Amino acid sequence: MSTTLKQLLAAAQAAVPRVTAEEAQAMTASRHALVVDVRDAPEVEKTGIIAGAHHVARGMLEFRADPESPFHHADFRRDRPIIVYCASGGRAALAGKSLKDLGFTEVFNLGAFKDWAASGGAVQHPIDPGM
Repeated sequence: MSTTLKQLLAAAQAAVPRVTAEEAQAMTASRHALVVDVRDAPEVEKTGIIAGAHHVARGMLEFRADPESPFHHADFRRDRPIIVYCASGGRAALAGKSLKDLGFTEVFNLGAFKDWAASGGAVQHPIDPGM
């Protein structure tokens, strides 16, 4: 039996807890959490990125996160929290579930970039060109 997107999202949302902008800021300040934007490049270019976050398009996440990948980025470490976000939270949930499947234990879904920006969270322009 095949799985639907709705089922995949429900499983991901159950596995990856949501955090508020305030919680994300606290984790970044106190625990040096890695904040990852998984939106596509045109979205990021249009709106900017959370200040201090890294852009890793959803399609490259597993390649950047897995230490055995030739495309691994050293900022992905299992000893620090990882906070993912996208435009609405769906891709972030799926990305977070993939990170958990790769052995990252502290993974959180910040949800929507627009909510961060609307709450007064810092946004940087120009963007990080991506990992």
